[in-house]
Amino acid sequence: MSGIMSEAELHQLRMRLHQGERQKAARGELRLPLPAGLAYDRAGAIVLNPDEEVQARLRLVFAKFRELQSARRVMRYLDRNGLSLPVRPLLGPSPHEIVWRAPDSAGVLSILQNPAYAGAYVYGRRQKDPSRCRPGSLTGTIKVAIADWAVCLHAAHPGYISWEKFMANQGRLADNVFRYEAGHAGVPRKGAALLQGIAICGRCGRRMSMRYTGPNADYPVYCCRSDRDQQGSALCQEVRALAVDALVERVVLNALVPDQIEIALAAAGQLEQESRQLERQWALRVERARYDAERARRQYDAVEPENRLVARSLERAWEEKLRVVEAVEHEHARGRAQEPLLIGPAERAGLQALGENLPRIWNAATTSAADRKRILRFVIREVVLDQKRTRGQVWLKIVWQTGATSEHHVQRRVHTYRNYIDIDRLRQRIVELNAEHKMDCEIAAILNQEGSSRPEATEAAPSKARTSGCYAPAGAFPPSKSTAWTRTRCAGPTGASRFRAQRLSLE
Repeated sequence: MSGIMSEAELHQLRMRLHQGERQKAARGELRLPLPAGLAYDRAGAIVLNPDEEVQARLRLVFAKFRELQSARRVMRYLDRNGLSLPVRPLLGPSPHEIVWRAPDSAGVLSILQNPAYAGAYVYGRRQKDPSRCRPGSLTGTIKVAIADWAVCLHAAHPGYISWEKFMANQGRLADNVFRYEAGHAGVPRKGAALLQGIAICGRCGRRMSMRYTGPNADYPVYCCRSDRDQQGSALCQEVRALAVDALVERVVLNALVPDQIEIALAAAGQLEQESRQLERQWALRVERARYDAERARRQYDAVEPENRLVARSLERAWEEKLRVVEAVEHEHARGRAQEPLLIGPAERAGLQALGENLPRIWNAATTSAADRKRILRFVIREVVLDQKRTRGQVWLKIVWQTGATSEHHVQRRVHTYRNYIDIDRLRQRIVELNAEHKMDCEIAAILNQEGSSRPEATEAAPSKARTSGCYAPAGAFPPSKSTAWTRTRCAGPTGASRFRAQRLSLE
């Protein structure tokens, strides 16, 4: 009985301590560990880290994420330019001291997901999960949703971004995760499908996924397969992407025509701003290396000359710092030679010429599929697709970032005559030509000249499609891309041609 009472008393003490800690945190008085960009002053208030390099590096991370829209791309940018991230370790030989580490995805995410950088005082971001706790271990915690944080005091101290920008960053990070069932578009990838992640099914409203067909997997298809995956039923719909992507591409380029000069000037200004940002980062890095070398020199000068045991070690440390300064200055000079700080008149004129010819930039070999998707997402929020609304066509509605919408139609390839876009006029035309006693080859040539069966803008070579004695649009039979009419059986007498026209009318 006494053991049970002791355990109960320990539990009560633990609960009271936890409650007192939570009440103190609710007032914003609980001293919490701070990230590298913040520090406590002598009065105990939270202020920005006085180190200018730390501040500049963190502001660069937030600015590049707003531009690149991906934590992994920010990490690659930092790594490509040789920029490290400031970290304040809570454990180790020198806790709470700022150390510089190579950039990685986890480091960038920890900066973007930390509400302290938005000036918020937060308590309860993580909580213990009994199923993950191990005896004698400090781990076993899980992240808590923002809406379930125990304490969240906005504007409690200075920050690097506003709370609104912080929430927008969290929404972008969540949307970058490929979860179509949750409505997340995911980051643009290198696939050929232009509407990857932003294609919406016009029949059920779900986000459409991707698959690639063809012998080389170079024919993208937008699929709505939630019903099949969740309920085992048939596919909602599948839309071939090539024709749809071509239409969306034309619409976007035409929409950007009035702003081409502004786009070119903005691109030039962005390049200059990025050059100045990099120059600032390198200047701070060089300044820190020189300070470390000067500090090592002062330590060497302060030692007694007779104490060679210490003097030799300090001399080696000073020489190492001097080599670091030389390496940083050399790397800085090489970077400035490759990427000048200011854009000259020739470069500016070239940028303006490129900006005035957006199709050339769009179709350039150096423009990747992911770059085209990022450009597209700046102006288009989503595209709704429905190929069963109109026979022989794909109906699509473009939802622009401004909230405006525009509806379009594109003719699609069909497999059967009942899905052909203009089957009534086609049937009537074949009957008329047959009444004029035209032979099969003549009818096929006339249809090709009139363009009545072409789903695309240009005519291709005759297809190898085969039907049971009737004319067929060659584009209706995959995998051939031909759109011309072909005679599928040798010409016969007029009666045979009439029979074929009647077969077509029955279908």
